[in-house]
Amino acid sequence: MSDELTFDVPFVLGMMRLHERPELADATRLADWIEARLDEGLDWFDHADIYGNRECERLFGEALARRPALKTRVKVITKADIVLPARDTSRFGVKHYDTSPEYLNARIDASLEQLGVERLEHFLLHRPDPLLDAHATAAALDAAIDAGKIGAVGVSNFLPEQWRRLQAAMRHPLGAHQFELSLARPEVLFDGFYDAVIADGLAPMAWSPLGGGLVFEDVLGSALESFANAFDSSTAGLALAWLRRLPGHPAPVIGTLKDSRIQALHRDSNLMLDRTTWFALLEEARSHRVT
Repeated sequence: MSDELTFDVPFVLGMMRLHERPELADATRLADWIEARLDEGLDWFDHADIYGNRECERLFGEALARRPALKTRVKVITKADIVLPARDTSRFGVKHYDTSPEYLNARIDASLEQLGVERLEHFLLHRPDPLLDAHATAAALDAAIDAGKIGAVGVSNFLPEQWRRLQAAMRHPLGAHQFELSLARPEVLFDGFYDAVIADGLAPMAWSPLGGGLVFEDVLGSALESFANAFDSSTAGLALAWLRRLPGHPAPVIGTLKDSRIQALHRDSNLMLDRTTWFALLEEARSHRVT
């Protein structure tokens, strides 16, 4: 894994709910928000074309257009290949995946235009497509890298044999893999999946790193609160520290857009867990002892 394909931030800022925040609908206010994050050293922003039915990319691009100096400072990730029913032009109106070269080329160009950036640092295939023509898709993605439109290709939610089939057809290495991982959902650490990500040199990214709020509930939530008090940390900060303790240091993709929460997580990002604390939290999360 080359240095340019790693994430040098404590977390990535997820843009999935940007369209739900009316106070950030104004381009100037959103530009202020983006600039504040950049000044804090948080420069990775995670998008997908389906977020807000393409509205999130548009809002982000309008903010960058309002303040063009920010364009050279942001590092943008976006994803595509999911076609929502409302965007399906067939008579079926069915949600489906499309990894055809024609579709992906169009989506790369559209994301560049909507976001108003010259290059996408990472372009990820959002879901594995059973109809993937690996050689045709690989050629299109390699060409997009060669043209300078994207820095690296990655995947999201792919199983090992799925990403390896794509990689075998590509000239450029796959860069990142975004998948679900949290204290509430640690299964990929024990079924060989996470080991495969690391062994194949993919930069791991954890979506839903707080389990959609599940880490704060029941026995695990109580344990996190107790541990957090001992470490003088927030419970969310402790849950993210648990992730970052893993080999490969997965980059959590956080969903909050609130300044105060982002700043609190940033303050807690220097927390390093020792081995026994990590396993103690794992036991609480799985509700049974380590065998």
